[in-house]
Amino acid sequence: MSADAPPPLPERPAPSGPPPGRAQKHSTEQTRTYPCTRCGGQLVFDIGVQKLKCPNCGNVQEIIEDAGRVTAEQDFHTAVARLQAQAAAGPQVVGEKEVVCQNCGGHTTFTGTLTSTRCPYCATPIQRDDVHDAPARLPIDGVLPFRVEEKRARESLEKWINSRWFAPSEFKRYRRTGSFASVYASYFTYDAETDTWYQGRRGEEYTVTVGEGDKRRTETRVNWYDVSGEVHNSFDDVAVLANTGFDHGKVTALEPWPTRDAKPFSAEYIAGHLSRTYDKDVEACLGEARQRMDAVIDSAIRSDIGGDRQDINRKETTVQSLTFKYLLLPIWLLTVVYAGRPFQVFINGITGEVQGERPWSKAKIAVAVVLAIIVAVIVAVVWQSSGGGEGTVQ
Repeated sequence: MSADAPPPLPERPAPSGPPPGRAQKHSTEQTRTYPCTRCGGQLVFDIGVQKLKCPNCGNVQEIIEDAGRVTAEQDFHTAVARLQAQAAAGPQVVGEKEVVCQNCGGHTTFTGTLTSTRCPYCATPIQRDDVHDAPARLPIDGVLPFRVEEKRARESLEKWINSRWFAPSEFKRYRRTGSFASVYASYFTYDAETDTWYQGRRGEEYTVTVGEGDKRRTETRVNWYDVSGEVHNSFDDVAVLANTGFDHGKVTALEPWPTRDAKPFSAEYIAGHLSRTYDKDVEACLGEARQRMDAVIDSAIRSDIGGDRQDINRKETTVQSLTFKYLLLPIWLLTVVYAGRPFQVFINGITGEVQGERPWSKAKIAVAVVLAIIVAVIVAVVWQSSGGGEGTVQ
């Protein structure tokens, strides 16, 4: 060692517990919680600051992304083959799983594909690690963190509900009768490169004049020509909801999702929010993705055929590559049970788009009908009194 070289620094002792600020995992319960290093409270992902925050003391902590996971595309066929080979490995996400809260000792029940919730007794955020780490389950590739805070979500919801005049008053009092929660839903997004060969017909319209005198008219006719060709399509992040129990059409209407902004998955993003793993796996969701791709391919074929009209008689599509990502996407969900039936309203946690179903108030509809009849009678009376009905009776 050179005489001018500084002496080596003493080695730091190894930490006796988890690194400060990291999530604390309870291996006995296969769950994870997030203790605050300042006051001992429980951290949650705060939408406003986009970090973990303690609601008790205000302590803010940076998100620590899992080092081994990035939002990279996975080869579809390789993943399906691996899942089939490990199909017998647990856990099976069915029924209920009861865990003991490591903060208060209360019992929390996870039902079905729910993987993140709060303790019903002390509100501690709890996550199931056994599902995400299971060999027979696909790991999460990325998460799109919430951007719409609860206040803004409720304002959008109030505006949407108040614009539904025929909704029952009980439905509008959802704050007392409904459940409003932030939920991360499971999605598979697909990328594909396709080549499609087709045969069809191109129709070119022309007009002719037929008939004579009063029967003279112009008709549109079509000349048809046989055509064939090939089109190439590139698909990026075709998103398919992988959860059941949601109104699929309404959730689909929340699109598009800015999936390019997805972060590498870290469990901290879902702390304090509900989260569900997938009910339908990547193979089961592919059918819906292919339907969407086929619609785009048909549009490309019609554009390639040209002319005024197009017929597609035959097509054969070859998929050159097929990859996917498993993402968690943010949704604010209102559920109101009215007349024994659940009604759901969804809010896109990034854009604030609102989609949902509401009940119809029979009483309000009846009032509207009565008012319409009264208005019609008044109009008729005024019309008669103004002489509008003179000469109608002999």
